[in-house]
Amino acid sequence: MISSIKKTKELISGWGRRNFSSSNIYFPNNPNEVQQIINNKLDSIIPRGLGRSYGDPAQCKNGSVINTSNLSFMELNESDCTLRAGSGTKISDILNFIIRQGFFLPVSPGTKNVTLGGAIAADVHGKNHHCDGSFANHVERISIVDGRGNIKILFPSDKSFWAVSGGMGLAGIILEATFKLIPIKTSLMSVNTEKFEDIESLMNRMIEADSKFKYSVAWVDSLDKRGKGILTTGEHALLRDIQEKNYKLKNNDPLFYNTNLVPSAPSFLPNGILNNFTVGIFNKTWFAKSPSFLEGELQTINSFFYPLDGIDNWNRIYGPNGFFQYQFVIPDNHGELIPKILNSLREIGVPSFLTVLKRFGDRENGPLSFPLKGWTLATDLPAKKSGLLLKLDEIDHFVANAGGRIYLAKDSRQSPEIFKKTYKRLNEWKIEKNKLDPFNIFKSDLSQRLQI
Repeated sequence: MISSIKKTKELISGWGRRNFSSSNIYFPNNPNEVQQIINNKLDSIIPRGLGRSYGDPAQCKNGSVINTSNLSFMELNESDCTLRAGSGTKISDILNFIIRQGFFLPVSPGTKNVTLGGAIAADVHGKNHHCDGSFANHVERISIVDGRGNIKILFPSDKSFWAVSGGMGLAGIILEATFKLIPIKTSLMSVNTEKFEDIESLMNRMIEADSKFKYSVAWVDSLDKRGKGILTTGEHALLRDIQEKNYKLKNNDPLFYNTNLVPSAPSFLPNGILNNFTVGIFNKTWFAKSPSFLEGELQTINSFFYPLDGIDNWNRIYGPNGFFQYQFVIPDNHGELIPKILNSLREIGVPSFLTVLKRFGDRENGPLSFPLKGWTLATDLPAKKSGLLLKLDEIDHFVANAGGRIYLAKDSRQSPEIFKKTYKRLNEWKIEKNKLDPFNIFKSDLSQRLQI
C-alpha cells in the first residue's frame, strides 16, 4: 500500500535556490515501492536525488517527487572493471569505495554530491569529455520503472536507453545501473598549471591540450577585459610520479583516500559579501598566486576534481535571492562567441568568481544530452543583479544562432522557444518518451516551463 511509504510535503528548489515549489515527497525503500507509487495513478511524478541540479528539473509543483536516497547499494566486479549500484547511491560513497580498490569514475562531474541516477538523468560531463565523452557513454545497462509501473532493463543499443540518459527524469525512474570504471594506480593526480594573460591565448592552448591530456579545464577572470585565465591539465598519477617527486604517502598507501582533504573557502565568501569589489579581489588574488607554469604537481583527487565541495553550502553566498548557473555549449567554429559573451556580461557588471571553460569532444549522446563538439562555458551569476535576465535572454539568442544550447541540469529560466530551437532531436526523444510513459505522468517544473 502506498500509504505505508514514508511521505512528506516540502518546499524545495534546485541548488541555485530559485523557483521554489511545494511537492509531496515519497521515500521508497525498494523497486516494489517505486512501482506502487507509479501505479497509484498520480498525475505528476519526478525523481530527485540530492537536489544538486541548479535549476528546476527535480521538483514538481503540487505534484509528487520520488526521493531515491534509499535505493542505494554497490557491487564491484573487479575482473570486469564494472560497478553495479542503486540510483540513489551517492557519487561520494562510490568514490570512497572504488578508489581504495584501484578504480575511478570514467567521467566525473564537478561535485561528488550527486547520485548515480542524477548523473545518468543529466548525462553529466567532466574535464575529460574531449576524449571520453559523457557519463552515459560508459553505462552498460540501466533498470527503470516506466510510466506503466513496469520494470525495464535498457541497454545502449536501445533507443529508450538514450531517452532516459540525459532525459532529466522525464522518461522513467532509474532504479540501478551498471557502468565501466577505469583502473588507477594511485589516488593522486599529476597536474600541470599554465597562466595566460588573455582569453585568445588560453583558448589556443586548450585546443592543443585536447590531444595531450586526459583532463583539461580553465578558470577565467570574468571581470578582466582581456579575459586572463588559468589552464589546468592532468592525468592520474602513476607510482613512478610519486617516487620521482619523493611524495610522502599517507600510511604508505598509494590508494589512500581521505574525503576531508579539500580546500578551505576564502574567508569573505561565507559572509555573503558578493560584489564586483570582493569578487575582483578574489579573482586577482587567485590569478596572482597561481604559477605561470608548473608541471607534474601532485594533487589529491578531491583538490583536482571537487574544489567547491570544500565549501559547505556555498550556494548560500549569493544571499536570499539565489543565483543562476548559466552554462552553454557552442560549436568549434563559433569560438569567437566566448570572449563576446564574457564582455557582454561584464558590461552590466555581473560579479562571478566561478567562470569555467572546457572543451567537448564528438561522442554521440542522447537527444536531450547537452554536449556537442566545441566550447562550453559555465558561470555563476547573482540573481539580484539588475538587468541580468534581459542580458541572458540576449545571450541565449547568440548561442542558439550559433548552433549551441543551454544545459538543462543548470537551467532555470530559458524560454521554450530557445529550448525547442536548440535541442533539435526533441521529437526523436518524444517518440521514446511516449513509449516509456504513454500517460505522461513524468513531469517536472522544468518540463512544464519548457513545454516539453
